[in-house]
Amino acid sequence: MSATSTVRRFRTLAVPLAVLTVVFLVISLPPYLGLDPAKARLPVPEDVPWFYPALVAHIGFGSIALLTAALQVWPWLRRTHPAVHRWSGRIYLGLGVIPGGVAVLAVAPFGQTGGPTGQVANTMLALLWLATAVAGYRAARARRFGEHREWMVRNVALTFSIVANRPWSMLCIAVFAPEVMGTGPVDPAVLAQAAGVSMWLSWVVNLLVAEYWLHRTRTRRGVRGGPTAKHRQPVPATS
Repeated sequence: MSATSTVRRFRTLAVPLAVLTVVFLVISLPPYLGLDPAKARLPVPEDVPWFYPALVAHIGFGSIALLTAALQVWPWLRRTHPAVHRWSGRIYLGLGVIPGGVAVLAVAPFGQTGGPTGQVANTMLALLWLATAVAGYRAARARRFGEHREWMVRNVALTFSIVANRPWSMLCIAVFAPEVMGTGPVDPAVLAQAAGVSMWLSWVVNLLVAEYWLHRTRTRRGVRGGPTAKHRQPVPATS
């Protein structure tokens, strides 16, 4: 195998996504490994008994989604090992996105970090996460692989919203609640709103970037003169 083909194989978004995922999970998972609600990074409402179990379930299933997402966006793997792509996709959806999204729906309406703004943001995220997963799965089952690819690009963008939320949180707090940095008394309402805004930005911006990338991809294919994968029709079998 030539050095050029080896470089081309690994010149993909999958590698930095995989590294980012591992770093994120190493930092984020330890407080939940002991199943102690007191160590949770999020406030656990005492009057919602299912909140913490649902939160832990979401974190577990979400971790599976993050880890398998890198395989899903690796073009070389998809082209040369389609069976691995299919099975990792089944794990991504069946043990990651679908149960993780359902768990979010049990948690999001009761989250206290971002107040009502954050509750709505996370509920909308969960609904879109599930909807794009179902749309992508149905397109694949119907062998509309161009549509399947586009839906899954959107879905992976939503999957990584939890990772994007970390820098957005720091930025929103610095802009809207700089008192947290020790410059004065902290207004809990303002801090909650800053957290809520970061929750919206974490998935809305990801989705906009995904849509822009899909648009650019369609445009490049159109310029080359060939039909996009979305519009390619299977060749009918002949007798």
